[in-house]
Amino acid sequence: MFQKDRLNSELSFIQKIKEIDYTLLACVVLLSIISLFVMYSTDGGEILYHTKSHFSKLLVFFPLMMIIAFFNIRHWHTFAYLFYFLIILLLMYVSFFGLKASGSQRWMDLYFFVLQPSELMKIAVILCLAKYYHRIKIENVNTLTSIILVLSIITIPIIFVISQPDLGTSVLIALSGLIVLWLGGVRVKYFVYSFITFLISLPFIISFLKPYQKLRILTFLDPDRDPLGAGYQIIQSKIAIGSGGLDGKGFLKGTQSYLDFLPEKHTDFIFTLFSEEFGFIGSVGLLILYTIIIFRITRIGALSRSNFSKLFCFGFAFSIFIYIVVNLSMVLGLLPIVGSPLPIMSYGGSSMLATMIGFGIVFSAKINRKQIIA
Repeated sequence: MFQKDRLNSELSFIQKIKEIDYTLLACVVLLSIISLFVMYSTDGGEILYHTKSHFSKLLVFFPLMMIIAFFNIRHWHTFAYLFYFLIILLLMYVSFFGLKASGSQRWMDLYFFVLQPSELMKIAVILCLAKYYHRIKIENVNTLTSIILVLSIITIPIIFVISQPDLGTSVLIALSGLIVLWLGGVRVKYFVYSFITFLISLPFIISFLKPYQKLRILTFLDPDRDPLGAGYQIIQSKIAIGSGGLDGKGFLKGTQSYLDFLPEKHTDFIFTLFSEEFGFIGSVGLLILYTIIIFRITRIGALSRSNFSKLFCFGFAFSIFIYIVVNLSMVLGLLPIVGSPLPIMSYGGSSMLATMIGFGIVFSAKINRKQIIA
């Protein structure tokens, strides 16, 4: 009893400072610095809107990450369901009163910040499922009631996000949720059955896609069918990456980006600009940095005593891995173009906010790795 009370006691501020994973923190700081230089490059070597905005968001969200880190992981366990339902309410609000842009209704104006709630749902669904599987008995994990409940937790936000419409984010939310199901102990056979059902239903699913979504699939299969229209982005992306060669053209010397051949270079196609300027060597270096980040997150999960911390860390690490794989596959033409930002690197306040919240919770799990959550 004494040992349990000691483990659950609150650490002092100095103790929390000592318990921070400084390797992970250094990687996040380095990635943030790299993102600023790359954003500076997207602005043509000047400190313009995207650079200023990206820097200001880092100034706000990085301290927020550290503040979250010093909260006891118990608090995130306590308010996990509340956080999930709050984001659901925000998604409902956006569906009726959200800002519209380019045919989509995904954002809400907070006056000082334009928020995209679907980005926060990527974290909320992991938190919610981590708490659920932390409390449920192992013998009840594969019951019909349990499976229907967790699928509802994943499906409800996906319905709202698809209606915005935002198919890419809905897929990422689904994958983030499914990995927690697998980690929570759901039998592999259910995933196999679901995958087979998905393949059988694929022709029917495609028939319900919007015209621009079908066009993206056709463009993925054959980008040259419309080289100056739908296939323009991916063709220019491949040219930019290929022209970078082994060591790149040099910082601020990317011709594809500076001559404006490369669209959306500050958001989903940020890796293309980076690869053109720093080449294969720079791209591998960036991927190694991401690999270290993912490894450190999973290590923190492995060292944590609470199942809640383990599930969140493993789920968050997998979600970062998926975002990177989807983004790189998209710019390389291996997947259809979807809205999948590169964590921290891509311009976007909501995406960075969600990522920094996730990192903050991971740091909290590290600081309180000996914490036992009842």
